[in-house]
Amino acid sequence: MNERHAPTVLVVDDEAQIRRFLRAGFELDGYGVHEAENGQDGLRVATLRSIDLVILDLAMPDMDGSDVLERLRSWSNVPVIVLSVRSSEDEKVRLLELGADDYVVKPFGMAELLARAKAALRRHSRGDSGESTITIDHLTIDFAARRVTAGGKRLSLTPKEYRLLQVLAQHAGKVVTHQTLLSEVWGQWHVHDTHYLRIFVRKLRQKIETDPTKPRILLTELGVGYRLAVPMDVAH
Repeated sequence: MNERHAPTVLVVDDEAQIRRFLRAGFELDGYGVHEAENGQDGLRVATLRSIDLVILDLAMPDMDGSDVLERLRSWSNVPVIVLSVRSSEDEKVRLLELGADDYVVKPFGMAELLARAKAALRRHSRGDSGESTITIDHLTIDFAARRVTAGGKRLSLTPKEYRLLQVLAQHAGKVVTHQTLLSEVWGQWHVHDTHYLRIFVRKLRQKIETDPTKPRILLTELGVGYRLAVPMDVAH
């Protein structure tokens, strides 16, 4: 973490026990923590305080977490990780398309949530700083040079393979939906052509993975999309 600025997280959850658990975990990892017990209170705190990350529960007494997310996104691009017992693929896609940065299904481990939080903060920081290189496992992507290396060896990617990897890398650690990838790589008129995506993901894995049958870099989120693993500089 940046010593000059300890990140501040806002936990929005109506269950006091969950808030205590999250506060303890985040504070132990060096974060400042604010709490809100409902959606309206969460929006108020997000407006009045300087917040680096929001952990947002979906089921609250006053309003659904998706409504909080929608209102928040109307004026802020702060990273938001949604917590929910709802695990349906359609629900995940809907929230990601509303602007959530990630989605964690309850019950979850604190280590996983902290890794997701660091990835979300790093993506946000990278977007602000215009960072041009990321490393994931043995793979390094240099956006400025359009150069991709695996274990120090330069890879030969087709334009479509590079664009697919680029879109995923720009959101490394975050799920990118099938529709978003198809729109970004092939255009709006191909958003339902998921067979294109499966073919190119398979080709890309053959080039970037040590063992394409057991991917460690380009991961599948069943029924939702794909994610690149967390970059090395935030993996611990």
